[in-house]
Amino acid sequence: MTSIEIRNQFFEFFRDKGHKIVPSSPVVPFDDPTLLFANAGMNQFKDVFLGQGSREYNRAADTQKCIRVSGKHNDLEEVGHDTYHHTFFEMLGNWSFGDYYKEEAIVWAWELLTDVWQLPKERLYATVYRTDDEAFEIWKNKTDISQENILRFDEKDNFWEMGDTGPCGPCSEIHINIGDDYKNPKWVNAGSPECIEIWNLVFIQYNKDQDGNLTELPSKHVDTGMGFERICAVLQNKKSNYDTDVFTPILNAIEELSGISYSENNMIPMRVIADHVRTLTFAIADGAVPGNDGRGYVLRRILRRASRYGRKLNLKDPFLYKLVTVVIQHMKNVFPEIEANENNIKKIILGEEESFNKTLDRGLELFDEIALETEKADKKIIDGAAVFKLYDTFGFPFDLTSVMAKERGLTVDEPGFEKLMTEQKERARSATKSKIGGINVVEHLANSSDLADTEFVGYDYNNFEFDSNLLSLGDGYLFLDKTPFYAESGGQIGDTGRIIGSDEEIIITDTQKSGNLFAHKYEGEFKTNLGEKIKAVVDISRRWDIMRNHTATHYLHSALREILGEHVKQSGSYVGPDRLRFDFAHFQKLSVEELIDIEALINDKIRENTPLHHHRNIPFEEAKKMGALMFFGDKYGDKVNVVQFGEFSKEFCGGTHVQNSSEIGLIKIVSEGSVASGIRRIEAVTGIGIQKYIDEQIKKVFQADEKLARLSEEKKKLEKEIAGLKLQDKLGGIDDIINSPEKVGGVNVYKGKVDVSGMEELKSMGDELRNKMKSGVGLLVAEVEEKVQMVCVVTDDLIKDKKLIAGKIVGAAAKIVGGGGGGRPHLATAGGKDVSKIDELLEKFRDLI
Repeated sequence: MTSIEIRNQFFEFFRDKGHKIVPSSPVVPFDDPTLLFANAGMNQFKDVFLGQGSREYNRAADTQKCIRVSGKHNDLEEVGHDTYHHTFFEMLGNWSFGDYYKEEAIVWAWELLTDVWQLPKERLYATVYRTDDEAFEIWKNKTDISQENILRFDEKDNFWEMGDTGPCGPCSEIHINIGDDYKNPKWVNAGSPECIEIWNLVFIQYNKDQDGNLTELPSKHVDTGMGFERICAVLQNKKSNYDTDVFTPILNAIEELSGISYSENNMIPMRVIADHVRTLTFAIADGAVPGNDGRGYVLRRILRRASRYGRKLNLKDPFLYKLVTVVIQHMKNVFPEIEANENNIKKIILGEEESFNKTLDRGLELFDEIALETEKADKKIIDGAAVFKLYDTFGFPFDLTSVMAKERGLTVDEPGFEKLMTEQKERARSATKSKIGGINVVEHLANSSDLADTEFVGYDYNNFEFDSNLLSLGDGYLFLDKTPFYAESGGQIGDTGRIIGSDEEIIITDTQKSGNLFAHKYEGEFKTNLGEKIKAVVDISRRWDIMRNHTATHYLHSALREILGEHVKQSGSYVGPDRLRFDFAHFQKLSVEELIDIEALINDKIRENTPLHHHRNIPFEEAKKMGALMFFGDKYGDKVNVVQFGEFSKEFCGGTHVQNSSEIGLIKIVSEGSVASGIRRIEAVTGIGIQKYIDEQIKKVFQADEKLARLSEEKKKLEKEIAGLKLQDKLGGIDDIINSPEKVGGVNVYKGKVDVSGMEELKSMGDELRNKMKSGVGLLVAEVEEKVQMVCVVTDDLIKDKKLIAGKIVGAAAKIVGGGGGGRPHLATAGGKDVSKIDELLEKFRDLI
C-alpha cells in the first residue's frame, strides 16, 4: 500500500463510523500563545477538552501536521540517528467529544489494525494504565488479542496530562514488535526500534487540580493519535520510516543534488536533511519565519543543522530550497496550502541559507581547531566559552555544536555556555536605563504596593479631562485612583499633560505603570493634600497624534500581511506623537513597488471611514474566536481588549485609538530597512507628522535647488576655464600654419585643418591666426559632428589695398563642400555638408584667392 492509500483508508474507516473528517489545523498555532508548534492532534480541540468550546459534531478524525523540537516533546536529537523519530510528522487521530468511550475506541482500533490492515495479531501488544481495569477487560473480552499481550504500566507510559493541571486520564497504547523475538513482552516500552508504539488511545475522564487531586469530568472524551510515518513503515514492511514512500522521493532528490548514493556511510546526513526540509516547508507555509527567538529560532536551528549536514555531502551552495518542490509535489494532495506558498517558502529558505553560508565554513574551521585542542589536552568536554563563541560569532546553535562534538566522541560544557548566555542577557538589560530618573520603575512603584490598582478611564474622549482623587505623591511621582493618562505599554508611549489642584497646577511629563498601578511623573512642587480632588488633563493634541499613529500601526500590520504574506509578524513597535515604528518578520528588503502598494492599500482603507469597534474586557476565548491577531510569547489574561476596524484589522491591544479610520487622515512611509537577521523596520508618519514631513521635503527641495544653482555656476565657470585651457593648447597649433604660408600675387595665404569642439572655438582660433598674420588671408577648416565648419580671416591692409573680403571668400570656399556662409570683411564663417571634400577645399583655396 502507498502512503496515500493508507491515509485514505484511515479516513474511510472512521467516516463509516460516523466521524467527520476535519482538516489539519496550522502547524503554527497563532491562536494558542502557549505553544511554539502544534505537537499533537488534540491541539485544535483543546478548548473542547477544557470545557470552553464546542463543535457541531461529536466525532472527528483527521491527520494533523505536528512539529516536535523543544520542551517535553523534543525529538530533534534522535532525528536521522534512529529509524522513527522526526521533527515533522503527521498524526492520524480520531476523537469523541462526550460520545463513545473506551470500548468503541479499543474495538475499532483493533478492527482497523487486524481486519482492515491485517497486521499479525501475535506481534501486537496493548498496554493499559496500571489501575485501569476497565480498559484491561475490554481488551481481554472484546478483542481477540492474546491475554499475555495485554500489559500494565504506570504514569510514565500510560497516563496522559494536558498540563500540570486540567484534563487528563489513562491511555492505552498499541505496540508492534517487528523483530524475531516478537513473543517476548520485555521489549514493550524498552526503547527498541523493533518494538514501537503505533497508536495511543487516550481516555480523558479526570480534571487535575493544583494539589494533584483527580475529579471525574462531567463529559468523557477520547483522543487518539497514530504516527502516520510509523504505520506506513509497518504496512510497507520497512525497517525504517525513511525507507517508505513518505521519504524516498526526497532522498532521491538529495542523491541527485549531491551525486552521492544513499548508503550506510551517508545515511544520517540524508535522513536529517529529508526530515528538516519537511519541517521548514510546512512551518513556513503556515506563517512561521526563521528568526532570533521563539519558534523563529527553532526553525533557524533546524535550517542551520540541515545546512551543516549538507557539507558532509559536499553541498556547499544553497540546496535546501531546491528540495521544497519535491516535498510539495508529494504532499500537496493532502495539504494544498504548501503549494499555494511555494515561492514564498523557497525565498525564505534561500535567504537563510545564503546568510548562514557566509559564516558556516569559517565556523566549521574554528570548531575543528577547538575540537583538536580539546583532544590534544586529553579532554572530553569542549569549553563553554568556545561553544558560546561559535554561537555568538558564527551563528552556530548550541545543539548544532553539540551534535558535531558527539560525532568526535566529545561533549560540550552546557552550564558554561548557559552562564555566558545569561551574562550577555544581563549586559543587554543593564544597558537599558530606566526612563524615570534612573530608578527602576518597577522597584519605585513597589514602594506603593499598598495602593489599589489605578482605573484607566482614558479610552473615552469625554474623559481627557477627569476629576480624580490624589492618593500619593513624592519623589517626582503621583498616583490617582482614576486617570485619563495612558501609561506606556505595548509600544505606545505614556501621556503627558497637567494636574490641576485647588489653586495650583503642575506639568505631567510621562506616565508609566507597574502591573495596574499608574505612576505620573511631574515637575515642580505640588502642595495639594492627599485625598483631595484634582483635575487630570491629558495633552489632547499630543494624544490625538499618538492615537492616529497607533491605529495606523494596526493598519500597516494588516497591509503587510495581505501584500507580503501571513508569515509577517510584529516583533516590536514604537508609537509616539511624532511617528510610528513597526518591526516585523520578513526575509528580504521590500521593493519600491511593494512599499507603494502597502501605503496605497492603507490609505484606501483609511478613506473607507471604518468605525472602531473596541471590545473591552472580553473573555480570552471569545477574542480568539473573533479571529483577532495574537502571537506566541505575548501574555494574555482571562479578559482582554480587541481593537477592530471592520474585517481589515482585528488585534489584541490595550492601547488607545481613533474612533474612525478617517481620523488618521493619511499615512506616509518614510523609511524601510533591516534591524536584525529576518527582521525589517518601517517608519511612517500620519496627521501633523505628514505636514512636518512635507515641510521638511519642501525645505530640502529649496536647499537642493540652491545647491544645484551654485553647482551649475561652478560648473559653467570650470567649463569655461577648461575650454580656455584646451584652446590655449590648440592655439599652439596655429604656429605651424603661420610658419608655412603660400604666396599668391604677393599675398600670404595661410590654411589648415584644426580640431575644435564648435564654431565659437573655431572663431577664437581665427582671431588668434589674424593677430599673428602681419599681412595675409587665412582659412581654418574643421569637422564637427560629421559636418564642415570654417572661418576665414583677412588683415586690414589687404581689405583696403586688395579689396579681399572675408565674407566673399568664405562663401566661395563653402560651395566646394556643399555649403554656404558669410560675415564681416575681416572675419567670416561658413559651413558645409560634404566632409569628404575638406582636403579638396584646402587644395583649391590658393587658386580661389
